[in-house]
Amino acid sequence: MSESDRLVRWHDRRRLWAALAVLAALVIALGSLAPGSEMPSRLPWDKANHFIGYSGLAGLAALAGLRLPLAFLAALLFGTLIEFAQVWVPGRSGGDVADILANALGAGVAVLLLGGLRRYLRLS
Repeated sequence: MSESDRLVRWHDRRRLWAALAVLAALVIALGSLAPGSEMPSRLPWDKANHFIGYSGLAGLAALAGLRLPLAFLAALLFGTLIEFAQVWVPGRSGGDVADILANALGAGVAVLLLGGLRRYLRLS
């Protein structure tokens, strides 16, 4: 089996990717909506956490079958809603435009990389 065939096989497991996308969304929501008093006192750079979390979410959503632009928009909308929901969480400020930008950049990079992978698989 060629490397390209292996990639296609992994790419086509949509139910697995859908379940992982839902799990990722739940983990992001739980972590994002935890009260400030329950947050670790020291986290690595906050914006990197946003970038990584939302790149994973958008990538999994796209692998689950959403078209790339829709996967990007879904991750961005989810991140924006979570960010504004934090306004009502004790100890959290929410509504941070820099967090929303980090979410968008992560989601954008994921869909661009996945688009490149899909193009590579079609040309192979």
